[in-house]
Amino acid sequence: MLRLMLNDERWSKLREIMLQHRIYDKPNLRRVVEAMLYRMRVGCPWRDLPIDFGCWNSIYQQFNQWSSKNKLIQIFKTLVQEPDLEWEFIDGSIVKAHQHSAGAPNKEEQGIGKSVAGNTTKIHMAVDAHGLPIDFEITGGEVHDCKVAPEFIKKLPAAEHTIADKGYDSEEVRDTIRKKSSIPVIPRKSHSKTGNADMNWGLYKYRHLVENLFARIKHFRAIATRFDKLKRNYASVVAMACVFLWLPM
Repeated sequence: MLRLMLNDERWSKLREIMLQHRIYDKPNLRRVVEAMLYRMRVGCPWRDLPIDFGCWNSIYQQFNQWSSKNKLIQIFKTLVQEPDLEWEFIDGSIVKAHQHSAGAPNKEEQGIGKSVAGNTTKIHMAVDAHGLPIDFEITGGEVHDCKVAPEFIKKLPAAEHTIADKGYDSEEVRDTIRKKSSIPVIPRKSHSKTGNADMNWGLYKYRHLVENLFARIKHFRAIATRFDKLKRNYASVVAMACVFLWLPM
């Protein structure tokens, strides 16, 4: 007996949103979605999906089609309706890229970077005051947080406070946050001449919410290790995890 991830209540909510995004309501739609969630959870190759879900190639082709049209990311964005924007936390987390993720046939940048640790990918994540995901970005593992942060912050909804760690210690990042009428809560590095006299350390302690979010989604093995060759496919897997966290809300 396979362990499934969606109860009737959550499936009903997800199905309604999927239909809004013009996903055809086939008789086996729930089984196909459960197969995608199963692969996300256990991290197996597509061809090793249990036969109970149906033909593995049909399931992969459906996932790849939804990924190419950004359907799963759109579903995630639909679920993020009323985030608690009293606080907004941003952070990045590196994941190992499996050797099977290398060698994508097209020449587009696939968000895999090379470093001493091998091939890696970085997930840049923003969460609300409840620790729920708001948005994310996928880059190579060698890309510094400060490089991605200005453009990433611009597309986030405006919050009262934006909290990040020393990896975001940049006046460009702080100015981008202030332009959105938000208060930056980012500690300066020890060699800074400005110092941290204006730092709200009490609020900064809640930054564990974004760390907790990474811990939760990395329970899913296809996120903790990247197996997907295409950046858009890995982003779709991360979006599925975010959808799963939002469904009970």
